[in-house]
Amino acid sequence: MKNINKILYKSIAVLFVTVMLFSCSNNTKEVRDFLVSKNLPIGIAKNAFHVYKDSGRITSKLITPLLYDFSNRKQHPYNEFPEGIKIINFDGIDSVTITGNYALSYSKTEISEIRGNVVVVNPKENSKLETEQLFWDQNTKYFFSEKAFTLTTLKDTIYGVGFECKEDLSKHLAKKTTGRLVTSERE
Repeated sequence: MKNINKILYKSIAVLFVTVMLFSCSNNTKEVRDFLVSKNLPIGIAKNAFHVYKDSGRITSKLITPLLYDFSNRKQHPYNEFPEGIKIINFDGIDSVTITGNYALSYSKTEISEIRGNVVVVNPKENSKLETEQLFWDQNTKYFFSEKAFTLTTLKDTIYGVGFECKEDLSKHLAKKTTGRLVTSERE
């Protein structure tokens, strides 16, 4: 009789544990929805080094100490770089380097915002742009800012508020400018 009671208690315990295990299930959608509702990233990367390639050729590198992946947002998925970012875009041998203390990159629009000690350097053209905030449209390969900036080239140093240019710092439109500019006379 004791053996039967012992077997009966063990069977009930096994049945109870089995029911509990099968009743607790999380699917991926439920986890993502939970993370969105709590405003939590779906992924975190530390000391990230990401290489972008196109047709087997390296086009850019992204280096950051911390990356938060919020790609689980339905309307505006994005990545956040709270401890800074360094992006190196390759164009042949020379490259354009972009650095900043903080960045957001929106995947649907492919527009990034870089803030805090933003520096863009193009060694091929010997030019450097410094500002506190820069927006980057990756589709059109275009930078723009409404903040104060300094653009240094081989011949000029331009200061102003408001700036637009191509990704390689060429064909720029500087607003509210001051500084020393070298011009050539045409006949």
